[in-house]
Amino acid sequence: MIFFSPTEGQLSLEELMQTLANYVLEQPEAKYKLIIGTDSQTTAQSTHFVTAIVAHRVGKGGRFFIRHQHQRPMFSLRQKLIHETALSLETITKVQAELLAHDLLFNYDLEVHVDAGHRGATRELIRDLVGLVITSGFTAKVKPDSFAASSVADRFTR
Repeated sequence: MIFFSPTEGQLSLEELMQTLANYVLEQPEAKYKLIIGTDSQTTAQSTHFVTAIVAHRVGKGGRFFIRHQHQRPMFSLRQKLIHETALSLETITKVQAELLAHDLLFNYDLEVHVDAGHRGATRELIRDLVGLVITSGFTAKVKPDSFAASSVADRFTR
């Protein structure tokens, strides 16, 4: 997995873990959340998925990292949202394993942000998407609280 940070540039998963460790060391007494969210944009040629990892130092800002993936075009809203959620779960599962291996897991509360809300066409999918996240053992957030998907990742899909 390759990630991009506006401040660090391109990072491997191992380099991302080191960056997260250094971030915690700056203020070890602070409370942290690690938030994953994915958004997508479809064109005739492909669907561009962007997964955002947000390291949030609660009450004191944060840092974010993104991962780009391109796949065949997906025009079904249900298919895209399920795939976005699956990509977020794949990412958070790998990151969780790395955090555990680096003794950093205890520093972070983990959340998955789903790009669906109670208004609009996505409202019918919320129960299924949140169910996927919860049965995977993570906390789920939906719009308007799912900023990692609806704001951070969304910014990089275009």
